Amino acid sequence: MQNVQKKPAKMVSYAKYGYIFIAPFFLAYAFFMLYPLINTFLLSFQGNGEATGGQWVGIQNYQWLLFGSEGEFSPGAAIHESFMNDLFNTIILWVGNFVIQLVLSLLLAVWFSDVRVKIKGTGFFKVVMYLPNIITAASVAGIFLMLFGNSKYGAINSMLMNWGILNEPFKFIDDVWVSRILVMFIQSWMWFGNTTLLLMSGIFGIDPAIFEAASIDGSSGMHTFFRITMPILKPIFIYVVITSLIGGLQMFDIPYLLHEGSTLKPQLETAAVFIYKHFQMYYPQNFGYSATASIILFVITAILGIIIYRFNTDSTAPKKVKAAKSSK
Repeated sequence: MQNVQKKPAKMVSYAKYGYIFIAPFFLAYAFFMLYPLINTFLLSFQGNGEATGGQWVGIQNYQWLLFGSEGEFSPGAAIHESFMNDLFNTIILWVGNFVIQLVLSLLLAVWFSDVRVKIKGTGFFKVVMYLPNIITAASVAGIFLMLFGNSKYGAINSMLMNWGILNEPFKFIDDVWVSRILVMFIQSWMWFGNTTLLLMSGIFGIDPAIFEAASIDGSSGMHTFFRITMPILKPIFIYVVITSLIGGLQMFDIPYLLHEGSTLKPQLETAAVFIYKHFQMYYPQNFGYSATASIILFVITAILGIIIYRFNTDSTAPKKVKAAKSSK
């Protein structure tokens, strides 16, 4: 009898099932992110209001928002002034709160991660520092409005008047720089805990032997921080700056909610508030202006993010790799 060769068993490939599991993510991304982004880009080339709403106007919205148009009372001049004012407010509020947040977070991160200090109850302090981050912005805005309200019934005004320091209530929310400093403080207070924990995780990832060697060599605490901690912490630091940049340029909730009555404060209106106003608050809605401002904000964020990211990359790395390959 002839030996019948058995055919090898067919291997079953399970790789295709991986695509089934990740398909919901791509579908959700396409529906909730990609489609709105494309639609926003198309809306930025359409007109506004009843007169030109839905009509193709080309780059007119971009021209008006960025450069304005001739004539002091023309629509382009008015919308340009409004957008530039809101963009300026956004930069001022972000820079102000980020500087405070970063300095405070760095000091706390270094302090809590220093083994020589030996702080007790670090877990408790981590939780306390992170708590403001989980409180809703509406609640925080309500609390600070109760504290710094313009009327004599505001907690701070009432206290200062009872002590005889003020004769009449101070308009905290109406004052340009006081209200801005208040927003900067709120944003810093809400987010410094998150930044501190990120920086602490980066410091704890550094090999303790490096700090021990520096200590044996007689390195001071300041010298160790700037020569060892900061260079190694650079990737985490760049990540914190970029995420803060994205969140800062999209700042909306606190500046929008921090007002009394129905009138928004011009000194607190950010680019995100500008987008919301023209998309939702005005009737008929100015979808073109809102979409154009969104695209401009996206481009600004991308450009600044790339510039900051370049600080974390070695521009000579490709040459070094090429030289290493050629030497072999």
